[in-house]
Amino acid sequence: MNPLPGILPGRDEAIEMAQDRLQLSRLELKYRIAEPLALKVRDFVSSHLEIDEYGATRPNLSYPVHSLYLDSDDLKLYWHTINGDKNRYKLRLRFYENRPTAPVYFEIKRRMDNAILKQRGGVRREAVDGLLAGHLPEQSHLVSSEPKQLVALQRFSQFMLDLRARPKAHVAYLREAWISRHDNSVRVTMDREVRVAPEFTTRLTTQLDPPIATAFAPQVILELKFTGRFPNWFGEMVRFFGLPQSSAAKYVDGVAQLGEYRFRDGHAAFASPRVEPDPARERRARQAREAGRVSAVEDLYE
Repeated sequence: MNPLPGILPGRDEAIEMAQDRLQLSRLELKYRIAEPLALKVRDFVSSHLEIDEYGATRPNLSYPVHSLYLDSDDLKLYWHTINGDKNRYKLRLRFYENRPTAPVYFEIKRRMDNAILKQRGGVRREAVDGLLAGHLPEQSHLVSSEPKQLVALQRFSQFMLDLRARPKAHVAYLREAWISRHDNSVRVTMDREVRVAPEFTTRLTTQLDPPIATAFAPQVILELKFTGRFPNWFGEMVRFFGLPQSSAAKYVDGVAQLGEYRFRDGHAAFASPRVEPDPARERRARQAREAGRVSAVEDLYE
């Protein structure tokens, strides 16, 4: 492992800035809908997009997605969402299966005003612990030789070290994804069976251990994602089905359901007596959830 450099190389920084400008126009709109409506939306979407290859041969056209979310011990990222901060980010490791040779993707997802920037870098599993210790992987550990992926890993490390973030939660769900036949400017996803559990290790298994929150069940989380102009047929679909715009912050909802104390101090939270929450903070979180604001502030961000 190489130690984390203090300064981005000029060439990589230029590439990253260009990537930022390209992706800052991306928007994501969310809707929580019932399963019968989701099937009707599927029929509508299928006339405009094609099913993602990873779900095409699977039951219900869906593939499993697993994410290990990082946060500080006082859950700063969780509270940035609860408080509705306009410029915020999340840190997560995304993986799809248990195979030791399967890659792991370090992701930063930032909201900047009303736009989204996502940076992602993939590594082999043997590089995960070193990267979380503040080191960048060797070239042989990278999934891709694209400079932007190494830049993403470097930026992830910087955010993580500044926040002193550690693994806090395992989020899992089944994703049905529809993609453009021509480019990546339009994408529609439907997420089902969302589950959230405390997780303080990097074992990166698809198994969740109790306690487990079942977020948003039995609703389906529909996301309309686009870069640049809002597609006309998106508007037609929303009007035709009367889709109620909402949102769905999976990590935040899971923490709110199970209680902050289960995620603050790692395994100590289970070994020691329950830590009484701060009444004012808990009240704000409860009010945000009841008003739908936990999701609303994440409309463009999950």
